[in-house]
Amino acid sequence: MARTFLVAPGQPGAHASIAEALDAADEGAIISVSAGEYAETLSIRGRDVTIAASELGTVTITPSSHDEPLVSATGSRLRLTGLTLRAGDRAAVEVRGGTVHVTDCEVSAGFAAALSVAGGAEAEITGTRITGAQVGLVIEESDGLVDRCEVRDIVDDAVIVRLGAQATIRHSTVAGCGFRGVYMYQAGGSRIERCDISRAGDAGIAVADQSFPTIDECWVHDTQGPGITVGRGCGGVVRNCRVENTAEPGIHLAEDARTEITQDSDGPATPQVGAAKATGGRQDAEQVEKLLGELDGMIGLAGVKREVRALIDELQVNEWRRSEGLSVGAVSHHLVFAGAPGTGKTTVARIYGQLLKALGILPNGNFREVSRRDLVGQYIGHTAEKAASVFDEARGGVLFIDEAYTLSRSGGSGADFGQEAIDTLVKLMEDHRDEVAVIVAGYTGEMREFLDANPGLASRFAKNIEFENYSPEQLVRISARIAGGDDYRLTEDLDSALLEWFAHVERDDNFGNAREARKLLERMRKSQSTRLRALGRRPTRDDLLTLTLDDLLDAVRQNG
Repeated sequence: MARTFLVAPGQPGAHASIAEALDAADEGAIISVSAGEYAETLSIRGRDVTIAASELGTVTITPSSHDEPLVSATGSRLRLTGLTLRAGDRAAVEVRGGTVHVTDCEVSAGFAAALSVAGGAEAEITGTRITGAQVGLVIEESDGLVDRCEVRDIVDDAVIVRLGAQATIRHSTVAGCGFRGVYMYQAGGSRIERCDISRAGDAGIAVADQSFPTIDECWVHDTQGPGITVGRGCGGVVRNCRVENTAEPGIHLAEDARTEITQDSDGPATPQVGAAKATGGRQDAEQVEKLLGELDGMIGLAGVKREVRALIDELQVNEWRRSEGLSVGAVSHHLVFAGAPGTGKTTVARIYGQLLKALGILPNGNFREVSRRDLVGQYIGHTAEKAASVFDEARGGVLFIDEAYTLSRSGGSGADFGQEAIDTLVKLMEDHRDEVAVIVAGYTGEMREFLDANPGLASRFAKNIEFENYSPEQLVRISARIAGGDDYRLTEDLDSALLEWFAHVERDDNFGNAREARKLLERMRKSQSTRLRALGRRPTRDDLLTLTLDDLLDAVRQNG
């Protein structure tokens, strides 16, 4: 069995750095890295080792030296899992010979290729996001499989396959590069399958110099140059590809190119391609059921639970259809949560994000909660920048905008940029609808006004889910649950007293539902403290645990 070495700075018995663990590790070892940021430059030669985050997405490695690649491997069997690798001027990962598996990582670099594989290596790169580099991925004189990856926001070419490389790029997304999306030369019979390639500064796919690739069922769109170009003497097959909104001609063949172009059908309006669509094999059915059980365990919210379950049922069936190669219509994951405060909107939003992750629809369940001040700037252009930055931070998970209706209201002091934030979000929600779930929340009436603030805003949301006020009986149960979670218990006579209190409390627009229960319990705890201090003795454990009717009456009297 492979031995595991723990990296956790400051923890007794663990290694303080990844390099220290590498020095101690034997062949086949697993180095498990605890959450945190590590400034290290790692050089691995002739080793068989796994470096994995103990929890996906919680480990960031930055370079301690700017003269070397962040991670370099020569003649090794290296596996990198769940890491965020942020390089400087050199490559983030540079591999020569051996094998490398990069799984569920985030990789970025400055003035170099983010990920470079050369020297006869064998590479398998899956579920990985490559961003912000001079060149995204280079496979040279090596064999490679790139599956369910994203390559975005690259200065020059996003992906280069060259000089005898034999690579398969499938179910991946390439978007936003300064030159070519995928550039292949002397790449033999490499393959590009079911990929989404867009926003290239030149051609989406460029084939040159003795390359004979199979380009199958890809969607190439919104490029400055032609969608696909094939140079002189090249061949291969372009099969069932959709090429849209590119320079003319969409597919450009040089005079003596021998490429076969076939088209069986037009296919769906939005092709089911790219990293976000290749999720059928990555679902966690056990986690889905666990999360649905957590949702069911919430007090009340019967209508909300039905609506969320219906959404999950539809998404699950869509994923089953997709895994069987059947067409699936475009589905928005954006939601409106309307209702009074304290009705569980934030909790349900978190569970929904985790469900989308468990279904394989979003790469992570990260939850980013924001309000007006996080989105609206102070001067022209600042708001669009802030909104785009917040949106980018939420990509892969949920962006939860509380009291979203405040964006459509003027702040009352000169220029107001809330409308600019709304307009920016509308565009981002459409451009990246497969990468993030936006949930806006607020009072029911105000949210109707908010949805009218932009002609395209309401149509971006899949459903409007109404959160009803809790009944007095439900608020009593919530009070007992909150108390139990804080190591308190309520005496039996408190149930009827709390029920009477919640039945008669005024329920205006400011009524906070579960927040009212928590505030009442906080006052009761203060009353208990006064009562126990007056005992004239040290209270017992039972005394410390128990909240009584006297505590409730005193809390109500003090508040009145």
